[in-house]
Amino acid sequence: MALKIAFIGFGGVGQALAKLLEEKKDQLIDQYDIEPCVVAVSDVMKGSVYNPDGLNINKLLTSIEETGSVENYSDKEGLKIGLTSLETIKETNADVIVEVTFTDVNTGQPAIDHCRTAFECKKSVITTNKGPVALAYKDLAALAKENNVFWGFEGTVMSGTPALRLPITSLAGNEISEITGILNGTTNFMFTEMENGKTYDEALETAQRLGYAEADPTSDVEGYDARYKAVILANYVMKKEIKASDVQCEGMRSITKDMVAEALAENKRWRLITRVKKDGNNVYASVRPEKLDVIHPLANVTGATNAIIYDCDLSGPIMLTGAGAGLVETGYSLLIDLIHLQSEKTIKEGGASE
Repeated sequence: MALKIAFIGFGGVGQALAKLLEEKKDQLIDQYDIEPCVVAVSDVMKGSVYNPDGLNINKLLTSIEETGSVENYSDKEGLKIGLTSLETIKETNADVIVEVTFTDVNTGQPAIDHCRTAFECKKSVITTNKGPVALAYKDLAALAKENNVFWGFEGTVMSGTPALRLPITSLAGNEISEITGILNGTTNFMFTEMENGKTYDEALETAQRLGYAEADPTSDVEGYDARYKAVILANYVMKKEIKASDVQCEGMRSITKDMVAEALAENKRWRLITRVKKDGNNVYASVRPEKLDVIHPLANVTGATNAIIYDCDLSGPIMLTGAGAGLVETGYSLLIDLIHLQSEKTIKEGGASE
């Protein structure tokens, strides 16, 4: 049976997932019993289209490439144009909402409203938006559970590297006392460039030129991006509710070329480190530059790569490293969630039939 999908937001990440659904179509059917069927797209810049019988992904991508809008989709038969994002969630026959809009991390909107509306309509959601998970996890998770739907957000911490799935599944049974990581690729790239002799400004300029940093790099270099990831790790992995304001946060602007050189002379390296530590019933989290000994595993993580270490009581420290950004990688994180959605659905249906 087809899994009907509606995209809310259809920028680079949404299009990356759409391409993966097309490229992996046969594998998804054969290995995972997923027959993806995109029925709707709603994007504030690119317009909105809906066909309950399904849309052709290649025609959608061609319409954007040639005209910048999905509303110039070539096959008009059965097509409805102009639904808002909330109307798309409420009024289409989609089973799952792929929420990939640009979100204000201070308010979590509009993604929080998109998730809430979908759950109330008994529709599952997969998203890469940090806002809803960092700012409204408890309420949204309860609402999803109440309506017996799936909420996937694997891509919110380390993109396509399964930093959230690993501790919940593969490390099940462990007590995780501390999570330590490099969770922002932009700043790690900049530290690596500064170790090669560049100043802070030169490293930032290179990061922006290569697409690792935005024109306004504040969220990355001040540690705000990593701070929201710390909140997600505390809320989801450690099951302890904290807020972004609870996370001590210091960025890397104060680190100079000379400080980096001095650290290297001491056999140390600067990294922007996120820590989430359990102390009894409390959890404490911080984001700040730290000088690590070169023998520390995180000190040897270079470039735009991310890494995370889980300190476990049974298995000891477990380290995971991989890409923390990139369109294909982030699109893949959404695909991970789609596969897990289908897996949970199959388990429930199998249990119901016994």
